[in-house]
Amino acid sequence: MGDSLFQLPDELLFTTLSQTFPCRDAQIRAVATLLHPHAAPCRNLVIHGTEATGKSAITAALLQALQDDTEKDEPLLRYVIINSIECITARHLYESTIAKVAEALQWQGGATRCDSISQMVVDLSKMLKYPSYPDHFCFVLVFDGIDRQREAPITLLPALARLSEIIPRITSVFIVTSPPASFLRTSFVPCIEFPNYTKNEFVTILNTTSLPTTPLPTTTIQETRELWNRFTGAVHDALARAASRTLPALQHACTSLWPRFTAPILAGTHAPREFSKLMVAARVHFQDESLLDPGIVAVRSYSSSSTTTTQAQAKDNTAALPSAPPSQANTPRKAHSTTTTPSKPKATANPLVSATTTDLSTLLPPTARLLLLASYLASHNPTRHDLVLFSTFHHGRRRRRGGLSVGMGRGGHRGAQSKHRKIARKLLGAHAFVLERMLAIFMAVRGEWDPKWLDQDSNSREMDADIEMAIATLASLRLLVKVGGAGAGGMAGDPMDRGGKWRCNVGWEVIRGLGRSMGVEVEEWLVE
Repeated sequence: MGDSLFQLPDELLFTTLSQTFPCRDAQIRAVATLLHPHAAPCRNLVIHGTEATGKSAITAALLQALQDDTEKDEPLLRYVIINSIECITARHLYESTIAKVAEALQWQGGATRCDSISQMVVDLSKMLKYPSYPDHFCFVLVFDGIDRQREAPITLLPALARLSEIIPRITSVFIVTSPPASFLRTSFVPCIEFPNYTKNEFVTILNTTSLPTTPLPTTTIQETRELWNRFTGAVHDALARAASRTLPALQHACTSLWPRFTAPILAGTHAPREFSKLMVAARVHFQDESLLDPGIVAVRSYSSSSTTTTQAQAKDNTAALPSAPPSQANTPRKAHSTTTTPSKPKATANPLVSATTTDLSTLLPPTARLLLLASYLASHNPTRHDLVLFSTFHHGRRRRRGGLSVGMGRGGHRGAQSKHRKIARKLLGAHAFVLERMLAIFMAVRGEWDPKWLDQDSNSREMDADIEMAIATLASLRLLVKVGGAGAGGMAGDPMDRGGKWRCNVGWEVIRGLGRSMGVEVEEWLVE
């Protein structure tokens, strides 16, 4: 026997592909073994894995390398790749398959219309079954993303898997994300998984593909590479689970953060070996989500000159105000009232000063913002003052914090304030509250904080699914944290149980800006 029955491709082919696609040597060899005409060709092959794991790129590069390798003696392998995402209907998929096969084989007189899988089989048989080809000739049909095909009939995948039974020269490759059990409805089908990259693989790939080629100033190329190696590991630990779960996203994050991370080295304030200090200096950039995906979150920042001009205009307007009479200036209450900034006019006083798109006032819908404000009041106000603050039964209006200041003693004298001064509640930590109490506060203040809600019918003012969805959104963003009851700490139970205890996980500065964006001064609703 001159030739062996089992023959793998040249080892140089695997070496080249392994250098192009690091950490995928096992998958490359497995796919090559099952597709090479002289190795162990199969009828159907399933390649599966999550997004951005190299399934499509490696399959295309490997098939091109195998085709070029078999061209030396005689053409033994041809392939086409049909991207199912580009096909809007099943008929579009059939016609695209016929057109690409005819182009690969240089076949003249291909069909222009194909309405069913049966007609596609007839057209493929004319091009692949009946003409004469060399022995061991194999034609590979790659259906990329076939599990996302739109308007696909139920029998599409089983019918494509049986093409090799009618046309023996065909090998069908299905690239999917997560294949269900027996989704091809046929006997044994080999499956090759492309798993997610681990941290070491991420760092290895980034060091291979994105390693800086020029050293930083006052450093050597070896020090720059060592710093890049530690930097990529830190970016993976900080962003891999939350934001940059794929290799392209993590590579984009490293490329965006590297100039900002090395800025202190260029300025001469830190040395390349002071990695901890560099991480502390770049912490604000690691927390900026606009650097990860600027196409979704666009920051509208204003220059310092415009801010200075705005402050100067505010000072000029203040100086232009008429001075108060002496009788009013000597009155403590009048002077204190003039320094208090009104809540609603301030939101529209200067159109140049507006919130960035990364603020909660821009990202959250109105219902979620009102619930977040209500949760802050429930976390920082004692329960015993809820009736006075939010009830209109005794007074006809909500009194806010009027008459609730702790500066008065038992006898009504202000001298007790200096003896029993306490820290403001907004500066203390948030306390746990029952979910039903927060919903009661929300329903009590919604009519005053959201005037549009009063224009609705009385039947539509009740609790609806939008409120529960808003609570779920706040909980998923960790703006509301469950601290007790069913569903807390990974325990089983309903997380929306109104008897469970929650805590507001947002600080005072954020809440104040969120309230002012809706024309609400939250400080007026806090009990000091």
